Amino acid sequence: MVELTKFFNGYLEQEPLFKNKKVLQSNYTPENISHRDEQVKNIAGILAPVLRMEKPSNLFLYGKTGSGKTVVSKYVTSQILAIAREKNLPIEIIYLNCKLKRVADTEYRLISQLAKEFGLDIPPTGLPTDEVYKIFLKHIDHDKKLIILILDEIDQLIKKAGDEILYNLTRINFELKNVELSVIGISNDLLFMDNIDPRVKSSLSEEEMVFPPYNALQIQDILRDRSKAAFIEGTLSDGVIEKCAAYAAREHGDARRALELLRVAGEVAERRTKQIINVEDIDEAEEKIEKDRVLDAVHTQPKQFQLTLLSILDVADKTEDPIFTSDIYEVYKELCVKVGLKPLTQRRVSDIIAELDMLGIINARVISKGRYGRTREIKLGLPSSTIPNIRTTLKEGLNL
Repeated sequence: MVELTKFFNGYLEQEPLFKNKKVLQSNYTPENISHRDEQVKNIAGILAPVLRMEKPSNLFLYGKTGSGKTVVSKYVTSQILAIAREKNLPIEIIYLNCKLKRVADTEYRLISQLAKEFGLDIPPTGLPTDEVYKIFLKHIDHDKKLIILILDEIDQLIKKAGDEILYNLTRINFELKNVELSVIGISNDLLFMDNIDPRVKSSLSEEEMVFPPYNALQIQDILRDRSKAAFIEGTLSDGVIEKCAAYAAREHGDARRALELLRVAGEVAERRTKQIINVEDIDEAEEKIEKDRVLDAVHTQPKQFQLTLLSILDVADKTEDPIFTSDIYEVYKELCVKVGLKPLTQRRVSDIIAELDMLGIINARVISKGRYGRTREIKLGLPSSTIPNIRTTLKEGLNL
């Protein structure tokens, strides 16, 4: 047994690097938001009627991950809420992240979670969805109020529960006497609305706004601003912020990733009892985040995705030669038998391979075989150090 008392006492005695770690977390809303003045003003203008107790337009915000959509909408709505409380206005703002499984796996779960925000406990399963709607609407319609509902990563909700839920949300106002509801939808997918039912599109996306990605210099400004509040002065060595910004700019200007990178680098340095965070800590943090991201992506994929990826790992283990879809498919069918799942067609497995390529887990290049059609040449896009963990995660998920 390792004696930890000495280690923990030593940890407590060392000078901390962080002053306020929360400042670097994704759910933190800063007092000043850099390089988003135009978006702040536009959203404030759209939502301002709520302070006159008039229902504002529904609003859709699009943009790549980490382009400031969530932080700007939370900032504007928090300011509205502060004025509403000061003037005693019955305004409520509810934020839900649709990527969370417990929130938005189904329409039922979303309404159940919404009800919980208003102090009504609906069982997570067991009632007809129509009944859940009725209970929820009756509960919130007691007093006159305006509600702004922010649905973050709304594309994930539609992917899981279908677009009927959006239509039902837009119809809620017709069934309420005292309450009016406006929706702010936030999506990382710029083409998300193209596949939505036209009825929903016309009633829901009354106002739309696209957030451009940040460039490297803008991300440096954001990091400098946050790091002043996050770290003890003199903790960051030269080049750390620039390196963080360069990594994030490579990822389509993802400020959230840059902040996470800086936070993890600080944690890595603290574990090593260092007094200064340097560029090497950023490299180590990048590798750690990448490992965690891939494991998380693998863990949350459906079983057919997991089977396809495990087949790719098994084939790659046995050969140095290029791997093709047909090689994968044979191994995939054998694994399906072991797991007790019906195999998908080779074409569908090929689609899954394309999606794994989009996630960055593999690199799949389409090759023409002339009159024999096309196939994909597959290479692993993962650091070799992550593969044992991924294999373990897949086998646990598939009970193999």
